[in-house]
Order: sequence, then structure tokens, then C-alpha cells
Amino acid sequence: MAPMDKSGLLGEVWVVDGVSVVHVEDVYDTDIDDLWAAISEPARLGRWVATVDGDLRPGGLFQASFTSGWDGPGRVEVCDAPRHLLLTMEPGAADETQLEAWLSPDPAGTRLVVEERGIPLEAAPDHGAGWQVHIEDLRAVLEGRAPAPWSDRWADLRPAYGQSPTS
Repeated sequence: MAPMDKSGLLGEVWVVDGVSVVHVEDVYDTDIDDLWAAISEPARLGRWVATVDGDLRPGGLFQASFTSGWDGPGRVEVCDAPRHLLLTMEPGAADETQLEAWLSPDPAGTRLVVEERGIPLEAAPDHGAGWQVHIEDLRAVLEGRAPAPWSDRWADLRPAYGQSPTS
């Protein structure tokens, strides 16, 4: 695991033009193709983050139900396997966000960077803690373990992500 700071956080929250950006990342002991499959194939997504159904090609619409409790529509904007995925969540709605993932080789395996942009400031700590739990759950699944109870870990992380976002 490659935490970004000594507190054990794998991410941080930034403010850009008055809206929040959640940034989380970690390095996984697997190759880029396996990690890409884990973040893009519905059967594998369902093991750690969300059930997904629909058209998963660029321009396609899908429905997602996250382990965190969020449920709603999304649209695939970019799918450049095995390196870059860009999704619009709640397309066309007032609370639309962009969810982006980048994968790159790392000496210890493959680095995954996830960013969610367009989050209202008051919701940023919830999303920061949530995305960290999701990528921790991804690690557990890749290592053959069951994810820990989601809400317990989220509650532990939420105060740290509630610190003032950086701009």
C-alpha cells in the first residue's frame, strides 16, 4: 500500500473554481490488464464497488448501485483500455459529477488514480472517505479477501477527510 501521507489517507480533497475534487490513489500488486478488468468488467465491479448494468461503451448509458448506497445513472465518456476511464454520473442533473480513473505501471505493480470532480463542498468529506473505502475494498478483493464492513471504515475515515480542503 502506498499512502499519500502519514495519517493513512490515500487521498485528499481540493477545491477548484468553488467545487470539490476528490483525489485518491493506491498501487496494487497486479498487472495493468488485471486491474483494468477489475475496474471495468461488471462481474468484477460487483465484488468491490457497484453493480452496473447497461451500455458500457463510449457514449453508452448505464445504471450503477454502489456499495456506499448511491444509486443512479451514468454515461461512459472515455474508455481507453487499459489506462483511462471517464464517466459522467447523473448526466444532465444539477448534481452531475465526473468520475475519472487512470492506470499506470509502477515498480510495485499498477497505480490507480481516481478523481471525482464537481462535488459540492459540503459533500466532499463523504466522497473522499467513500472513495478511499472503495479502493481499499478493491485491494481486499484483489488479495482474495472479503471487503470489510463499508460503513464502519467510512465512519473512521470521514473526520480526516472533513479537514479543510486545499485549493
